[in-house]
Amino acid sequence: MPHLVLQAESSDSFFPGGLFLHAHTLPSSFASFLPPSKNTLSSPCFRFRLFATGSFLSLSFSLNGTGADPSYGRESDQILGHQHIKVEDDACQEKEKVLVDGSGAMNMTKHLWAGAVAAMVSRTFVAPLERLKLEYIVRGEQKNIYELIQAIAASQGLKGFWKGNFVNILRTAPFKAINFYAYDTCKNKLTRMLGNEESTNFERFIAGAAAGITATLLCLPMDTIRTVMVAPGGEALGGVIGAFRHMIKTEGFFSLYKGLVPSIISMAPSGAVYYGIYDILKSSFLHSPEGMKRIQHMKEEAQELNALEQLELGPIRTLLYGAIAGCCSEAATYPFEVVRRQLQMQVRATRLNALATCVKIVEQGGVPALYAGLIPSLLQVLPSAAISFFVYEFMKIVLKVEST
Repeated sequence: MPHLVLQAESSDSFFPGGLFLHAHTLPSSFASFLPPSKNTLSSPCFRFRLFATGSFLSLSFSLNGTGADPSYGRESDQILGHQHIKVEDDACQEKEKVLVDGSGAMNMTKHLWAGAVAAMVSRTFVAPLERLKLEYIVRGEQKNIYELIQAIAASQGLKGFWKGNFVNILRTAPFKAINFYAYDTCKNKLTRMLGNEESTNFERFIAGAAAGITATLLCLPMDTIRTVMVAPGGEALGGVIGAFRHMIKTEGFFSLYKGLVPSIISMAPSGAVYYGIYDILKSSFLHSPEGMKRIQHMKEEAQELNALEQLELGPIRTLLYGAIAGCCSEAATYPFEVVRRQLQMQVRATRLNALATCVKIVEQGGVPALYAGLIPSLLQVLPSAAISFFVYEFMKIVLKVEST
């Protein structure tokens, strides 16, 4: 059968043939349906072999009068059984992969929801303080806090303190959700990648910076729209959709990313300090005698504890550590926040870069102008960060979020 011969080797009179085969790429899983010849010296042995790959079958023929390898003498049911087992194993592995992927997606969704709910609760609670902070930064108010509160109440009533809160939630909920999820994920990935049993402080700060940058890139447009809405004349734009249309029409799409550079510059250290400080405080407590005793108690009484009692730090300590982390983060990065807000307020005709904007602020009000509104900002951040961490830790327990 010379038309089936692809290549012959001088050392063996084995001639492969069939579809998709080559003499140098023959696998070891060939089967011979015919036993080798009893008389290997005088009687030629004509054999054929079957190789199955996916949905293709290939035959090869051997004419050997010098002896046959008995290892090829396997029955057809053995090789077919081997192929059947392999197919079943592949199917099981594929099914397990689908289940793992589905479980991971569900866990990610629950993780994001835990951060989103934390943002909704904390922002709604501190919305009046957020409004006061924006009045100082955006409108440049010179009144003291008491006078400003009276002015807002007289002109807009009680609901004036929650002006823009819905937009703030639309911005903050996805921002915090992405922030919390990105931090936990990056921290755990870094720990495993570097082969550490527990996260180091360096890994915590790097993960916090990465989380802040990620969330900023995804959520800055909503923050810009909110800033424009609370600025003078923002009431006439007609809400979120109106402000969005106005900015796209007058300044283009990239106007939604005004202040991106100072935002990233501020959010990287802010995220590093915010999450790093909280995690360091938490880790220090859990490694203390009191913390280890609490963890041991939680393991022993796991079935009888409610969600509040399952908090590793306990409610009071969770609130306290969250407040400390928020205060440190805000104080360290507040000048960047002032510059960013001013950049978002600029129009195209008179737009300055971040450095020029910073210089202009200092020229007009001195260095203290970079900290305008810091006191009301701290009053807002302290409860906001405390509630945010508390609700986040609580929701992770309620939703049974697994470590990523």
